[in-house]
Amino acid sequence: MMLLAIALVYPARLYLQQRSQIGDLEKQTQILTTANQNLTEQVQKLNDPTYLERLARECLGMVKPGETAFVVVSKGGDPQPISC
Repeated sequence: MMLLAIALVYPARLYLQQRSQIGDLEKQTQILTTANQNLTEQVQKLNDPTYLERLARECLGMVKPGETAFVVVSKGGDPQPISC
């Protein structure tokens, strides 16, 4: 009887270990799926010419030919950095 109990401990331990590993992999899959969705949305935004123009104007300070760019300077004298 003792031999049978010992023979069942290893498969049971292996089963529990694999169930834990499956749970971890499912969590990782969910995290990667969310990250993939976010990146897909970002790619779609970057394919939009209006969005790209806004980024170029706001983040890089670019202007179209014939336009004049202005930089607002605070009382301290340093322009505020734009977070892009």
